Amino acid sequence: MGYKIQFRSQAKGRRSQVAGLKRIGTALLAGICCVVLIASSLFCQEELETLKDKYFSEHNYNGFVEYLKNLEKKEPPAAAEISYYIALSRYSQLKYLEESQGWDEYFSQGNNYREELTVEAGKAASLTSSWNSINLYSKTLLWQLHKDQEDVFAEDALKSLMDSAEEYAAKKGDLGPVKYIADKLYSYGLKAESKKLYNIYVEKLLKTESKDEELKKAAEEAFKVENLSLSVTFYDAYISRLTKSSSLEKLTLELTAIAQDFAYKDKGANDPDYAEKIFGKIEELTGVDALAEETAYLRAYNLEKSRLYSESLAQYTRLLERFPGIGQADKILFKCGIISTYVLRDPERGEALFEKLAAKPAADPYVISSIYQLGLLRQWKKDFAKAKEYYQRLIQLAGKEFGDTRQLAEQRLKELEKDAELEYNLKAFLDASLAGSFDMTKVDLISRPYIISKAADTRISANTFLPESGCMSIETNYLWSGHLGSTVAAVNQPEFTTSYSYPGTKEINLVVVTPSGIIDRSIDLVDVD
Repeated sequence: MGYKIQFRSQAKGRRSQVAGLKRIGTALLAGICCVVLIASSLFCQEELETLKDKYFSEHNYNGFVEYLKNLEKKEPPAAAEISYYIALSRYSQLKYLEESQGWDEYFSQGNNYREELTVEAGKAASLTSSWNSINLYSKTLLWQLHKDQEDVFAEDALKSLMDSAEEYAAKKGDLGPVKYIADKLYSYGLKAESKKLYNIYVEKLLKTESKDEELKKAAEEAFKVENLSLSVTFYDAYISRLTKSSSLEKLTLELTAIAQDFAYKDKGANDPDYAEKIFGKIEELTGVDALAEETAYLRAYNLEKSRLYSESLAQYTRLLERFPGIGQADKILFKCGIISTYVLRDPERGEALFEKLAAKPAADPYVISSIYQLGLLRQWKKDFAKAKEYYQRLIQLAGKEFGDTRQLAEQRLKELEKDAELEYNLKAFLDASLAGSFDMTKVDLISRPYIISKAADTRISANTFLPESGCMSIETNYLWSGHLGSTVAAVNQPEFTTSYSYPGTKEINLVVVTPSGIIDRSIDLVDVD
């Protein structure tokens, strides 16, 4: 950089002025050099990014590292960028070896690669300030390394990364690196931290003259790639603007569409909690009866799958009051009976709902299942004559249909003929649900998918939150009962795959037991079309 600034003295009396101009010229030259260095650095980064893509596409990580080390000797001003890309190469190489199961190199060179990653990323961070994107990217790599290893440095690395990201955001207009870090945090499941950075990112965008439709589009694009945290942040900003500027009709339509997108579904992006937040806002704006039949059902179903059973029951009940002729009335009524009886421990209300269905002359899956539940509750209460009456009525009404529920009724009748004792697993569930104090917080029962066709598979799994036991493993038994479909689940199975041959809503019951006693119980509902 050979810049020459020449000054001509026109008179001796102006020497001091010339000296001043020289000082200004020197400062200007330094500024120009600084700008050129920054431009050179940015250019170097762009060039290295292009080369990185080429080398990485061939998984030639060692080749790229060798190139970078040779480049470092020729381009010392680019030391920070070069160190970062060396660290990135080693991190990507370790990930590739894991994915491709290249265990020979992984175990022989892994520690060397990790050490080089740590040194080079630390060097890149130390050579740059918080306003430099390389600083952020290097600290992101260091945090990822520690997080992947779950070592003692992960927490400090995360704090350093968050502090640097916030400093960068306060100083820079380009927030791409902040979004990059937020994306990484989100991919690791750190929703609170990613949400904080997304909020900063969106807040900065809102200070520009972004249009409402641009916010909506950004929210939709984030939703499509299942980045729900970013999508929610954009939607919150979009809704805030709409609330101030749009008509109630338009706002309601927009909110309804957003809630429908985020409501629970078996496949694709969804966030039931956010969906309910939006449903609640619609109700707040327009009243409790604003939702159309289909959307009102979706809200109740969304609450059911969120395990907010009291709220779900209230919504299902309201739905039946508003739309008594709804096509899914029997299904809704049956679910209300199950939730009332086994979740909310209100068997009197549950029996009344089951009786309402059982009184129908025509048999459908929900009528048959309700009669079975009435018999089951009577058998548990030791009203054996009434229980037998229900079971016999079920078998007569079912005929050759509804084979799964008919088979359960036949099993119960055999018990009544023998000693009237309910099957052990089933009795354990009824005791825990109707006479115990277990609140379903220590066992999470999940089915995937929840809506299936006949003969299609669903995976049922239990997550149990056991007390701390030191280094000892606790022997755990899983007492499955209810409509379990084609599979006979063993007591040592926390999960199993099953299918159903008959339509209707199938209740899956579970009690989790250890040598010290019952941990908790749970219930889940699968809908078979």
